Amino acid sequence: MAQASIGVVGLAVMGSNLARNLASREGNTVAIFNRTFEKTESLATAHPEAEFVTTGTYEEFAASLSKPRTAIIMVQAGKGTDAVIDALTEVFEPGDIIVDGGNALYTDTIRRERDVRAKGINFVGAGISGGEEGALNGPSIMPGGSAEAWETLGPILRSIAAIAEGEPCVTHVGTDGAGHFVKMIHNGIEYADMQLIAEAYDLIRQGTGLTPAEIAEVFVEWNTGELESYLIEITAEVLKQVDAKTGKPLVDVILDQAGSKGTGVWTVQTALDLGVPVSGIAEAVFARAVSSKPAQRAAAANLPGPSTPFVVADKEAFIEDVRKALYASKIIAYSQGFDAIVAGAEQYGWDIKKGDIAKIWRGGCIIRARFLNRITEAYAENPGLVALVTAPYFTDAIAGTQDAWRRVVASAAQSGIPTPAFSSSLAYYDGLRAPRLPAAVVQGQRDFFGAHTYKRVDMDGTFHTLWSGDRTEVSAVDSH
Repeated sequence: MAQASIGVVGLAVMGSNLARNLASREGNTVAIFNRTFEKTESLATAHPEAEFVTTGTYEEFAASLSKPRTAIIMVQAGKGTDAVIDALTEVFEPGDIIVDGGNALYTDTIRRERDVRAKGINFVGAGISGGEEGALNGPSIMPGGSAEAWETLGPILRSIAAIAEGEPCVTHVGTDGAGHFVKMIHNGIEYADMQLIAEAYDLIRQGTGLTPAEIAEVFVEWNTGELESYLIEITAEVLKQVDAKTGKPLVDVILDQAGSKGTGVWTVQTALDLGVPVSGIAEAVFARAVSSKPAQRAAAANLPGPSTPFVVADKEAFIEDVRKALYASKIIAYSQGFDAIVAGAEQYGWDIKKGDIAKIWRGGCIIRARFLNRITEAYAENPGLVALVTAPYFTDAIAGTQDAWRRVVASAAQSGIPTPAFSSSLAYYDGLRAPRLPAAVVQGQRDFFGAHTYKRVDMDGTFHTLWSGDRTEVSAVDSH
């Protein structure tokens, strides 16, 4: 049997495309395996130009791989992944490498890495972004795992990754679950970015009366400036599309209920556990949830709203305001996402280089955008940046957009147009810059009903008040 340099297990669309990508690179022979051998044969038959070694059992698959054996798993997250890992560890040897390229929850990856490492085998959780096209032509790849595994895996992944400004969009993110953690945050930012763009479209359509095709041209123009990104580009294409059956804009035929695969929810849940506010991402997740409640929406359809219609006096000025509000809110989404990465790195002991993450997101991935270079520069200038939004470039950007941002959020509220991502992003920004927040009232409430204690601005220590009408007695609390 011919010896393969790498193998792929799981040949659904993502796995098949990744296998084809690997096989297209000079020097790569790829072993392929699927639970049903028919799919393995079908892939090899459909692409005779690829250097594939077809295998029908895990034993054949392992025997076909040169040492150290390296296999990428592309199966559904959960029990299916665990089953494949168990099967591979039975036929692999110490020093071999198992890579999970699916959307696994990072805590599962931490557990799997620990269990597989105990058998002397390297386990790598690798986030792979770019969808079907990226898997075939060059994704952004976020691998975790050991330094030993990266020595073997690095050249292989660099050969198949997207290229941005001459650099492959892959880096060793950190140990155990770091790669899948960063991919999860990437997807959370993706949720926010998509929701913000959708809100921008909705505001322009309701405020100006432009057709989807006309708004598409607005997005095409935006894509030549600071908002240049893959998501802006494809949104313009979506809005241009005409439904062949009805002749209507396709966006008007698509049911307005958005689904999700869970990574956005994971991002919000994890951020709550870490105590990191990711309000823009959370509202994007919640917006999808609201959209998917048709019975509630139907029941609420006749609830009272604003008495006057939404009318924009100067359409061009309003569209420019929306553009600026979108850019400002997008900065907040990325700032919150990187806050979560910093908190995760501290919690789990990962040495994640934030500037490198921004670099590998410049190509291949769904959130690729022009301004990722500005993020890389911000962290290069100040690696200890406490919040991305405080970097000089982004501070200046928001200074130039915040008036428009406020006008858009206010107009939306007055007109009854939901803009949860725009609004929550602005509220976060104002909360962050406020010299004093009403949290003091919350702490007083907590101490009143639960004796939870509080701290003071004028002296050190922890305090509790014995609340009794107008007269109170304050006592210091021994923290020991």
